[in-house]
Amino acid sequence: MQAIQWRKDFETGIMSIDHEHKTLIASINEFCNQLETDNTEEEILKHLGGIHALVEAHFALEEHIMADTRYEGFSDHKQDHDRLLDEILDIMDKVHAKETLDYKSALGTIVTNWFATHFSTLDKTFHLQAHGGNKTST
Repeated sequence: MQAIQWRKDFETGIMSIDHEHKTLIASINEFCNQLETDNTEEEILKHLGGIHALVEAHFALEEHIMADTRYEGFSDHKQDHDRLLDEILDIMDKVHAKETLDYKSALGTIVTNWFATHFSTLDKTFHLQAHGGNKTST
């Protein structure tokens, strides 16, 4: 299962950031592939927790850069980060509560929709400002 397919509308226009985002998506997809074969509640929660931790670490780094650069859009950007993290936790809660849920599909839909909006809007604006409009930064 590949939860997320890279799409042109995910691009920020900054090669290093787009590379980082592609790597993040590849890692999320690897966790999702593990969900295909590991079906116990404990294994599912472990993989979903891995996705949450991976995304949270990426956000922490980005938020650190925002704070250091005194990015004016920090609050809105962080709220959007928190929203995705909360949605992943909601899926984990539903798995733990044994609610009927196609968690693979739910995760794929939530994350893909979130990335499509976040990468191409909030991340693009932030990283263009942080990188001085340099679209080829490394």
